[in-house]
Formats: sequence, C-alpha cells, structure tokens
Amino acid sequence: MATQSRQFVVLSRNTSSDGALATLGSRGELESALAIRNTTAEAAGCDVLFGPGIELHLAPNQDPIMQMMLTISDEDIGWTVIMRIARDLHWKILDPNSGREFSP
Repeated sequence: MATQSRQFVVLSRNTSSDGALATLGSRGELESALAIRNTTAEAAGCDVLFGPGIELHLAPNQDPIMQMMLTISDEDIGWTVIMRIARDLHWKILDPNSGREFSP
C-alpha cells in the first residue's frame, strides 16, 4: 500500500544580526553541503534535490536560500535522513498543517 507524501517547510534555526531569520546559505553552499549527505539534483541547475526518502524543492533563481519545501516520500527512511541533515545544518522543520516545529 502506497503512503501519501507529506510536505514541510525548511527554515534556519539561526537568526541574523538584526534578529530576523537567517538564510539557509547560498545555493552553492547548500548544494555542496547536501551533496556529501547523498542529496543532489538529477542535473545541474535543477531546483529539486533528491535524497533517500526526501525531496527538497528550492525556489527558482533564489540565492541565498531563505526556505525550502521538503517532501517526505518514504516515511521509514525520510525522517531519519532529514533529522540528521537538519541537526548538522542547523535547520528547523515546520509542518504548515499543524504549526508544529521540529528542531533536532
């Protein structure tokens, strides 16, 4: 039986010097940090990065990256992967349906 994909918003846990939410980084920095974590685009310049059980959707032509849409396509694998990435890269995951935040 297929499970339905769930979508979340990825934001930085850090704040900028003026107290606003910090960026996730430049597109290049983000792509490099994710590539070593087995999460990459299918081709250069694509706005969707694929990892085990997850998809990260970047806004076209946005640099630096302020937020991303996260799709968990495989609940069994995806949560473990994204929680490790979020912890390493200082992200928080927001569930737009419930308002719940995950900050590993």
